Amino acid sequence: MSTQRVVIITGTSKGLGAAMAQQVLDANTTLFAIARRDNPSLAALADQQGATLHALQADLSSAAGMQTTQEWLQHALPRTAQHYWLINNAGTVEPIAQANQLNDAMAIQQALQLNVGSAIALCATLLAATDASAAERRILNISSGAGRRSVAGWGVYGATKAALDFYTQTLAMENHPRLRCASLAPGVIDSPMQSVIRQQKVSDFPDLQRFLNLHAEQQLSSPEETAAHILRHMGSDVFGSTLLDDIRRYL
Repeated sequence: MSTQRVVIITGTSKGLGAAMAQQVLDANTTLFAIARRDNPSLAALADQQGATLHALQADLSSAAGMQTTQEWLQHALPRTAQHYWLINNAGTVEPIAQANQLNDAMAIQQALQLNVGSAIALCATLLAATDASAAERRILNISSGAGRRSVAGWGVYGATKAALDFYTQTLAMENHPRLRCASLAPGVIDSPMQSVIRQQKVSDFPDLQRFLNLHAEQQLSSPEETAAHILRHMGSDVFGSTLLDDIRRYL
């Protein structure tokens, strides 16, 4: 049986990535789920929905993990689908520190690889695998408002998201037929990343109190709600018309 839609999502073990993976499943979809940790509930849901699931545990913050993932996709991706979606969701907010304390070279390197390098590499893999087909391709890079407005303590995180925005603009200006792409800020979500943020010291992250207040006042969007908005937008006719986008424009 031919596959109508192929969807690749990174960071599917928890948070927004897990929610998007769960919601995209249907009988016409083959999902490639990539994460450092397994998500057993996703396999059970795929069986229930009649969807085809291929899951890979890989660390996209390392060159070795990225190479393994690319080789896996190159061999496993169906070549006859009508639609291909890539959602580069995996990311890290760490290291969080003021500029004079950003001295962990390994943490910086891993953040650059995960937040930017993995997205670039997976885009290349998808495009190369589908260039010869007549299928529609859609690429969504999960960005952040931190890449468009500087936040003290987020020098690395903001720089990686700004780089992802720039890469998406470059991708759009190149000649890739039947491709729509966007770099999308998802808003403030009640996710594991938010838990990491709330555990920081004010000396490293001066905006800490604002995030504590958002959590205390229940102003954070749920991963499930945000995932639904994102997937609806990604499947719409307007997707890609705004390259540097924000899901809150469509609520």
